[in-house]
This record gives sequence, structure tokens and C-alpha cells, in this order.
Amino acid sequence: MAINSKCQSIQVCNALETLLVDKKCAQQLLPLLQTAYDSNNIELRGCEDTLQILSRVSLAIEEDWHTEYLAPILSIKIVSGIEQAIAHINHYGSGHTDGIVTQSLDIAQIFEQQVDSASVLINVSTRLSGGGDYGLGAVIGISTDKLHARGPVGPDELTSYKWVAYGNGHLRG
Repeated sequence: MAINSKCQSIQVCNALETLLVDKKCAQQLLPLLQTAYDSNNIELRGCEDTLQILSRVSLAIEEDWHTEYLAPILSIKIVSGIEQAIAHINHYGSGHTDGIVTQSLDIAQIFEQQVDSASVLINVSTRLSGGGDYGLGAVIGISTDKLHARGPVGPDELTSYKWVAYGNGHLRG
């Protein structure tokens, strides 16, 4: 899912730009991911903890955590648990699409409830967030704001959406 989220199409708004990896699995997972990203010519930038595990990775700077690259570049940060991951996302994220890969329904629900993004994805590629994927047809624009209506306001105008998708390894083809 992490490879599909970044490599299926790098220049789109729902491509993975920052990968957060739990410290408990970083030692085992990151070398496997680096091999896959290398084969897709993705430049990796990482936090100091990431550099302790991986070679050929540039040190990420503060700006990297804010950047939507739309290019073959990926930032990697090792976090200690779901609370640190959510804090990072809510501070640095765009509010567009965020996803988690977990086997814990409790962790998935915490993520769903506490991440402030228009699309929150559980165990699916971030590339599956979009108007067509949600049955809305062609997208004419994208907003990460919580819009307010103009003109007469009824119940429909007071509604904003948070899209949530649970899956089991679904990818974009």
C-alpha cells in the first residue's frame, strides 16, 4: 500500500508525500520499503532515526514535512505510537488524504476520529481517495477547507464531509 500510494502516480494530490513508520516495526519494514522505492526511483528523505536504519537517505528538514512534492521524493519519519503520528499529521498535513495500515481496529478508529483530513483511509492506498472513487463523478476542484455556504442556508449547506474507507490492502490499479 505504501508503494502504490507513492508510485502509482506521483504527480497527483492523493499521492503519498510523508510516510510515518512506527518505531516498533521500523527496523524490519524500512529496508524492505527502501528496496521497493529504489526500484521506482524515489528519492528518500528521513528523520535522524530513519538515517540510523537506512543508507542513501538525505536528512529531512522542517520544510519536508510540509511539502507536497508531486515528484519522486518521499519523506520518512519514525514515530513512537499513534498519538505521535496523529500529532504530526494534524500539524504538518494538508488535510486532504491520510491513511493508516494497521491490524488493530481500535487504532484504526482512533486514527479515523482524530485525524483532521477530508479523506481518512484505513488499510487502503491513498490513491483511492477521489470524487470518482467515492461515486461523485468527475472532480472539478478539491477543497481541504470546511466550507461555509453562500446564499440561503439549509441543513445541506451546514454539512461538511469526512470520507472514511476501510479496506484489506486495496490498491489503485
